[in-house]
Amino acid sequence: MTKNTPLNLNLVELVQAIHQRQWTAREIAEASLSRIEDLDHGLHAFCTLDDTALEQADETDHRLSAGLPVGPLAGVPVAVKDLICTRGLRTTFGSRLYADFVPEQDDIVVERLRKAGATIIGKTNTSEFGYGGVGHNHVFPTTRNPWNVDLTPGGSSAGSAVAVSTGMVPLALGSDGGGSIRIPASLCGVFGMKPSWGRVPLYPGCRDPHFPGQSGWESLEHIGPLTRNATDAALALSVMSGPSAYDRHSVPSESNDWVLSSLDAMINTRIAYTDDLGFAIVDPEVRSVFEQAVERLRTVISHVECAYPAVGNTEGLLDTLVALETDRAGLKAMTAERGIELDGWIGSILERNWTGDQFTAAIMERKRVANLTAEFMRDFDFLLTPATASAAFPIDTYGPEKIAGQMLPPSSWVPFSALANFTGLPAASVPIGFTQDGRPIGLQIMGRHLDDKGVLSLSAIVEKLFAQSGWSKPSV
Repeated sequence: MTKNTPLNLNLVELVQAIHQRQWTAREIAEASLSRIEDLDHGLHAFCTLDDTALEQADETDHRLSAGLPVGPLAGVPVAVKDLICTRGLRTTFGSRLYADFVPEQDDIVVERLRKAGATIIGKTNTSEFGYGGVGHNHVFPTTRNPWNVDLTPGGSSAGSAVAVSTGMVPLALGSDGGGSIRIPASLCGVFGMKPSWGRVPLYPGCRDPHFPGQSGWESLEHIGPLTRNATDAALALSVMSGPSAYDRHSVPSESNDWVLSSLDAMINTRIAYTDDLGFAIVDPEVRSVFEQAVERLRTVISHVECAYPAVGNTEGLLDTLVALETDRAGLKAMTAERGIELDGWIGSILERNWTGDQFTAAIMERKRVANLTAEFMRDFDFLLTPATASAAFPIDTYGPEKIAGQMLPPSSWVPFSALANFTGLPAASVPIGFTQDGRPIGLQIMGRHLDDKGVLSLSAIVEKLFAQSGWSKPSV
């Protein structure tokens, strides 16, 4: 990108530039579409572009020129994960079952972004129905990591992370049922936030039974932003959050104040950290970068202590809860009618013969995990872990072959993220460094119940410690 492109600006700067009329909304949309055209043929972040994007931008320019009210994201180009419904714009959920599906309504969060004046640029690639921390499916070409195109960007919000990492857009929506925002944020070197459960309402996603596959994950799924830094994410969440009658689990906004706290206000917070949660096998380079980040944080925060809730390995718990919340009957009927076989994680969930006792045991286990974590968080404001146990690995696989020299199941590389989904606690991934061969590494920050602002504030402090804006341009 050249210096005079608006896409050099982060989200907050871009909003200011738009209101000061340094660029028109059309110029910004054109710059976004041009960058997508230049880069995306080799990355496949986007699966569908919105052919009304310039019309949306023109409407914003008209309102600005006429002195009419505009929203806080007026003219900002936004990418939307292909699991999130967009009215009139193809939404496939990464599945051949919905390859030509065009929703009749926006998801609540998209509706709010439109009301805030954002320009919807297009849809970003994902794993099928979000079942997997990768970026490939049977509908579109595999999404590639911009730091090394032979590697995965992670997932399932793969395309959204790549779109932000490469500067195609300053804001992208992701969804997160077990780490699907934080995982690709970590592997692509951007900021990604899973807000508190209910902070950003969901509908029709997860809650419309008419769409098998799309209607799962109800008690686990969150929608959140991927951005270049925490301050940008705070601005996005100020628009996206707030209760809705369509989501019975959505929570009221405690305040409209999303201005992040300063270091002076955070200096006495109590921070716990662990590099393995007592069980995880972690790549030595990831562990080393994580430990360096903790030591640097000690220089500005008074209390940083090695501690963690003793929840144990919850990999099997996630698998069972996802199966419980999947419309298995609906998907089986749909695949039989269409003659389409589902594979990967979702395929294995459909193949297994689950019992009521297994589901009941998982529900009780989740209660144990939530209670232990709540008790632990009485003593600490934040829990820090690596975002993932491994940096990026080869595309079209589901996990690295080995971690720290040990052969492990594919999902063992993401042992940290699901805890925040079981508990509904806010959690973010912040870029903190790289492996020796240049693969990004993220720090996960998990906060107390509903303390989204605290997680964002600590994230911003970490960004300053590492002298980075939360965004580094990969060499693509």
